[in-house]
Amino acid sequence: MTAVPDPLARSAPAGGDAPPASGRALAGLRERKKQRTRTALVDAALDLFLDRGYDATTIDEIVAAVEVSQRTFFRYFATKEDVVAGFLGEFDAVMAEALAARPPGERPFTALLESLRAVLWTIAESGEHEAERFRRVRQVIERTPALAAAEMARFRASEERLAGIVARREGVDSDTDLRPRVIVAFYAAASRIAFEDCARREIDDPAVIAARVEGAVALAGRTLRDWI
Repeated sequence: MTAVPDPLARSAPAGGDAPPASGRALAGLRERKKQRTRTALVDAALDLFLDRGYDATTIDEIVAAVEVSQRTFFRYFATKEDVVAGFLGEFDAVMAEALAARPPGERPFTALLESLRAVLWTIAESGEHEAERFRRVRQVIERTPALAAAEMARFRASEERLAGIVARREGVDSDTDLRPRVIVAFYAAASRIAFEDCARREIDDPAVIAARVEGAVALAGRTLRDWI
């Protein structure tokens, strides 16, 4: 008796792992739609935060502006604060990945500076809309004491992550050797001072901020060599 070919087996890809091209296209379409929805929520929230104030804005108002449900909002953000913190957290992740990828043997402070340079110029060159989004996020934080406090907590978490990467690169234990934390603290202090100086001078152009932050961190490196 001649076997009847299984139509499902006939449509399976040769490797058995990769989905059909139509499946990949559909998955890509869904991912792009999710990203558009997330970006729309961020932009609507920033509009409201800057117009009405962060504390006075509700999640109901954000979702109404985008014409989605609260359930949709909570698919992307755990809280209203996460709209802002999550945006900046993405850059923290890029910084950590850039540091981990720096050449072996590169001095820790140089590796931190080069990683920061890559992240800052990525923001500055990411296109007008993304650069403007970054600028508005900074404005919201500077106008909102609660978010400024949360920003400090985010900085501390990022510093711990970077110190762990430095420790692994240098082959030391960050629990017993304080040098990774010390060098990251110098780097982080310099970058915070530059951001605060830009806020004080009302500088909000991402390219200018990038140059000033990069310059402040480079200055910290020279100060370490010259003053200690």
